[in-house]
Amino acid sequence: MIATESLSKRFPRVTALDRLSLDIGPGVTGLVGANGAGKSTMIKILLGLSPATEGSAQVLGLDVRTHGPEIRERVGYMPEHDCLPPDVSATEFVVHMARMSGLPATAARERTADTLRHVGLYEERYRPIGGYSTGMKQRVKLAQALVHDPKLVLLDEPTNGLDPVGRDEMLGLIRRVWTDFGISVLVTSHLLGELERTCDHVVVIDGGRLLRSSSTSDFTRTTTTLAVEVTDSDAHPDGTRALRDALAAAGVTIHPGVEDGLPGAGHILLLETAGEETYDLVRDTVAGLGLGLVRMEQRRHHIAEVFKATDQEEVAAR
Repeated sequence: MIATESLSKRFPRVTALDRLSLDIGPGVTGLVGANGAGKSTMIKILLGLSPATEGSAQVLGLDVRTHGPEIRERVGYMPEHDCLPPDVSATEFVVHMARMSGLPATAARERTADTLRHVGLYEERYRPIGGYSTGMKQRVKLAQALVHDPKLVLLDEPTNGLDPVGRDEMLGLIRRVWTDFGISVLVTSHLLGELERTCDHVVVIDGGRLLRSSSTSDFTRTTTTLAVEVTDSDAHPDGTRALRDALAAAGVTIHPGVEDGLPGAGHILLLETAGEETYDLVRDTVAGLGLGLVRMEQRRHHIAEVFKATDQEEVAAR
């Protein structure tokens, strides 16, 4: 879908992209990085709207330097910032964008109705956009990116300005773009948790440089850490502490910084597992203390943890 080789973009005072090499396949791919990491610059280059200083990039097999118009015909784009005309309806705007993409008038109207229904704006489609909420405006921007049935859509910070419910709904729509319609997605965000729930593949960039590119399952693979949550009892008012002390005495490694558990519905003890025997030891110890076992499960990495670890490695290497 997208391939770059040593892609660089330099401005007089800043390097936005620094020898970035990527190979992005079908599915939903997240491009994550802090504000100023180079995400929007990369999208502009991929659309043929901004020339790269060095390197090369291809979208759908087309060179961005020589085939910008053809790429924009086959790709949908949802910009980060609000750029919608306030005095026209969603239907008028999306039909116009469909016509601009080359659809005949009748097909443009039919596709617009279908797309607005998909993004949840069908009942509000004739209202002026200026009266829409932020979430509705984001849906209009998504609709215009999808209306011409592209092979790929580029979504720049699509959850900006949305409340938690609105973010979840938008992420669900983005996921269905791929699962229901087979349209691949490149979505940028600085919120790591969003990408973990939505994407098949995640690319992490910082300062225009590639930090990591891997599948979400690799990012969130299981660890050797066991999370254990227990209830308290009359004999042990602090069940977590009692279990920690007993397991430590038995030679189990308790993760530092969590001796008193973690805040939440109950205290959670994190310990290192040495194999199946650790599970047996925990079960027997909990029973011996007369505690109730709420849960015992292997933890998975979260993307944010991997990103933080990468940052720490970068700092240590300097």
